[in-house]
This record gives sequence, C-alpha cells and structure tokens, in this order.
Amino acid sequence: MALRARLGYLEDDQVTRDVSASAEPAAERARATARKRAAITISAALRSLASVSRARSIPTVRAFSTSRNVRNELGAPTSLDVFTEEENMLREAVQRFAVDVVGPKVREMDENESMDPSVIQGLFEQGLMGIETSPDHGGAGSSFTSAIIAIEELAKVDPSVSVLCDVHNTLVNTVVRTYGTQEQKDKWLPLLAEKTLGSFCLSEPASGSDAFALQTRAKKEGDHYIINGSKMWITNSYEADFFLIFANVDPTKGYKGITCFIATKDMGIEIAKKEQKLGIRASSTCTLNFDDLKIPAENVLGGEGKGYKIAIEILNEGRIGIAAQMLGLAQGAFDKAVPYTYQRKQFGQPIGTFQGMQFQIAQAAIDIETARLLTYNAARRKEEGKTFTKEAAMAKYWSSQVAQRVAGSAIEWAGGVGFTRETGIEKFWRDSKIGAIYEGTSNIQLQTIARFIQKDYS
Repeated sequence: MALRARLGYLEDDQVTRDVSASAEPAAERARATARKRAAITISAALRSLASVSRARSIPTVRAFSTSRNVRNELGAPTSLDVFTEEENMLREAVQRFAVDVVGPKVREMDENESMDPSVIQGLFEQGLMGIETSPDHGGAGSSFTSAIIAIEELAKVDPSVSVLCDVHNTLVNTVVRTYGTQEQKDKWLPLLAEKTLGSFCLSEPASGSDAFALQTRAKKEGDHYIINGSKMWITNSYEADFFLIFANVDPTKGYKGITCFIATKDMGIEIAKKEQKLGIRASSTCTLNFDDLKIPAENVLGGEGKGYKIAIEILNEGRIGIAAQMLGLAQGAFDKAVPYTYQRKQFGQPIGTFQGMQFQIAQAAIDIETARLLTYNAARRKEEGKTFTKEAAMAKYWSSQVAQRVAGSAIEWAGGVGFTRETGIEKFWRDSKIGAIYEGTSNIQLQTIARFIQKDYS
C-alpha cells in the first residue's frame, strides 16, 4: 500500500462494459479528468517499476517480475500467472487510459479506417511507446512483460491501437535497442520513445511466409546504399516516420545477403496504397515503394548481411505480442457480451442461466485462461533468458484461435443486437481474423511447434 501511495494511485470503481456503448453526456467531464489522471499514473508506474527493480538489485528487464522472482528465490511456489502489485497497478492504469481515452474514439476510427492522431500522441505521453527503452534514451526502462500487459489491455478496447503499440515496442524499438550501434541508439531511441512512430518493413508481394524470398535490392554506392523495390502489408506505415527496411545487398548469397536499414519517410519513401481491410481498420496497412531510395551507410543496422538473423529472432518475440493482442481481444469480446446474457430475458429467465449458454460461456472462459497462461509463460521465459520460440508459437497459434472463437460466440450470445455495429461486439470478430495471418500464419506456427517435437522425439 505504501507503493500505491507513493505513486499517487487512485482507486476507481471497476469500469462496467455492457452491450450499449453509448456514453452519458456527463461522462465527458469524467473522461477529461481520467485522461489527466491516467497520464500521471501510467508514466509514474513505469518509472517506479524500474526504480523498484534497481533498488532490489534485480535486472531492469525483470522489473515487472520482481515480487514473483523474490518469492521463487525463497523457494515459495507460485502459480504461472502471478503478477506483482506493481504489474497489476500498471494493468489498471493502462485499462483506464484505454477505456477513457481510446474507447470513445473506437467506432469513429473504425468507420473512418484511420487512427486518431490524438491517440498516438496519448500513447507517447503515457510512456507506452518506449516501455523497454532505457531512461537514458527517454524510455521507461521496464520489462518485456510490462509491454505484453499494455498490449493486452489496449486490445480489450481496440485491437487496432494495440497492434500499433505492439509493433512499435516489440519489433521496432527492440531491433534498434538490440542490434544498433551506440550512435544509432543515441540518435533514434529517444525519438522513438517520445514522438516518432516506427514501422517494420519485411513482407513483399512475393515474400510472405517465405520471408527470405524478398526481392527488394540494395546497392552500395560510395558512402550510401541505393534501395529499389517494394514492401506490402506494412503496419503503421501511413503514420510512421521511421522505417526498418530489409533488402538484399547480394542476391548471390541468398538470405545471407539480407540487410536491415534505417530510413525515414522524408528520404523519399512512397506510400503507394493504403489497404482497405476486414478488421483492425484504424491500423494502417500499406504498400511502400522505394525508387532509388538513398540511405547513408551509417544507417545499416546490425551489419551487412545480418538482416535474416534480425528478422528471425525479432519475429519470435513479436509473436508473443500478437498473442497478447488476441488474448485481450477475446477478453474484450467476452466482457461486452456476457453481462448482456444476464440482462436479456427469454421464457421468463435470463438467457445466460440456460444450461446451453452456461456451458458455452464456461468453455470460452477456459479457452481465454489457457491463452493467458501460454502467453505469459512465453513472456516470462523470454525475460528469464530461456528458449521461447516453441512457447511463442504455441501462444500465438492458440490465442488467435481463441480470439476468433470467443468473438464469434459473443455475437451469437447477444443475438441480433450483437450483429449490429452499435454494440462493438462484431468489431472484435472482424479484428480477430488477422491473428491467424500476420507475424507468421497459423500453419507456420504449427510447423515450428512440430519441428521442436520432432527434434525431441526422433
């Protein structure tokens, strides 16, 4: 409780979600107050988590696992999904921001297929765009699990905002932080933590699951590289000003010629097409063209020919982020639909009290819990320096399956009203489909898992 007091933590009543998403006129003043409070609470929580970690001589990367690790070191058993007081405080703070700041804009952003700039600005102001970045570079210096918590909570309200935050943190920031030179980190990480949105440019029209078949080329000319080619399905690219571009500098070497470059939009990156999608409509997905794009040699990231290694390693981590997004999506749909089943009456009783409905709701709760355990197990393993490739694949595969199933059931539980756009339930179902596609399709995840099984048993 002392820590809560130090952070200026303010208790709130649990936000109630029901099928009717309409806000009372008087709620606007409350939301304005909540926005100010959220700004203080989230950033303060992130800073304190880093300081708590240092004070206890535990690495910052495990700041959000502090209490759990201390208990384990003392030999006391804990359940798999135990969270520290600090982690729970962060979860509550991000939840408030998502509900009060993002929530009122969700339908408009979805209808307009555009991310509200104030939402992106809010994410930066809350410290949610540099969660693992060190304080020396303007970030929070917190843990990977803290990023997963934020991604999950944002997805409960809007998966589009969640994936924007996810890609920026688990892909873009991590690549620069892990593979950048000191000069590159000093130059770019503060911008990425405070105001500049990033984009990860790997996929191409002929290079999806077979990522190393990419055709974008980079040719060395003096102290620059000239890049020609195109990218497709690139998240955040419409709003981003910072791009990590993967191109092959020597096709004769195959995938060993792939190199990662840092580029900015003002270098001449062309946004050729913004896709119109089934779901996550507010999240931009674009085709990019590079026509003699000139990039300084100092912007090579990780060394020439090392791009394939960067892509493989970072996508394993990114899959945990997508698992968290799908987990939050499933929980968000569940939270919207289940209360309705106890309000809607047919044949003289709430529909949620019929045994058939009870069994469906119970099964959905089990599925969500298993997705949660897989996701946070993978996140903890990553933090603890253990292998996590198989666990990340399992978490992403299962969470995406659960998201589709629960979101679809939620529509049915709400009946005709669930099929309308007014409730927001149908949006969760539309948003869920992408989980089985990006950052490795479901078949790719199963193939990855199968390889580990074969290795263990053959």
